[in-house]
Amino acid sequence: MKQLHFNYLKRQKKQSAAAGATQLALLLFFCGLWELAGRNKWIDPLLFSYPSKMAVQLWNGLYGGSLWPHIGVTVSETVAGFVLGTLVGTALAALLWWFPFLSRVLDPYLVVLNSMPKVALGPIFIVGLGPGFLSILAITLSVTVIITTLNIYNRFREIDGGYIKVVRLFGANRMQLFRLVILPGSFPVIISTLKVNVGLAWIGVIVGEFLVAKTGLGYQIIYGFQVFNFTLVLSSLVVIGIVATAMYRAVAALEKRLTAGWRER
Repeated sequence: MKQLHFNYLKRQKKQSAAAGATQLALLLFFCGLWELAGRNKWIDPLLFSYPSKMAVQLWNGLYGGSLWPHIGVTVSETVAGFVLGTLVGTALAALLWWFPFLSRVLDPYLVVLNSMPKVALGPIFIVGLGPGFLSILAITLSVTVIITTLNIYNRFREIDGGYIKVVRLFGANRMQLFRLVILPGSFPVIISTLKVNVGLAWIGVIVGEFLVAKTGLGYQIIYGFQVFNFTLVLSSLVVIGIVATAMYRAVAALEKRLTAGWRER
């Protein structure tokens, strides 16, 4: 059995290494083709730039220090929106489960809010909260909270009724039922929702910065567009992709650690 397990782990490592090598090869091929197309003007280098120009742009911004404040502002806004969106959404889901009548009343409103384009709410937040951090945070929460609430609340409702009946037979009250059955049974879904919220938080922050910010990566993109510097636009997108991927990987590692040994009920 030990030998079989060892062989299985060995095959998994080989597959992971092969997948990583293939991913790297595809990335290098794409960047090389892009570089060749830009330098030979198969594509318009003014509009699409090419990797070496973007690398110079990023190096100058990082080495000169001009890019770090923009990264810091955007990451802080994203983390705040991510954490608050998850906490508020989970709390609202618990509230809806706790009061079924409230759930029936709010259900159509949640559906409407979920389908509404959140960018349309931006001007309202800007007027009400001012052109700053609070309005960007509000836009981010409008993107993350509703999705989190719906996902987690649906999971609360899907908990196996057999578990609920057993706990009630032992005399558990509603608080004990939620603490012992509903919340533990939904924990893997709550953790998985974090990964969804990483992307949603970035969307909300970048949209908010498009509308109102004077610093941040979203502002960099808008500024680059206004001055027709698409190398700045694309390099900012690269930074967003790298930082967002790092956040996603961190949440995925947290999910793997916290849900180790768990199974969906």
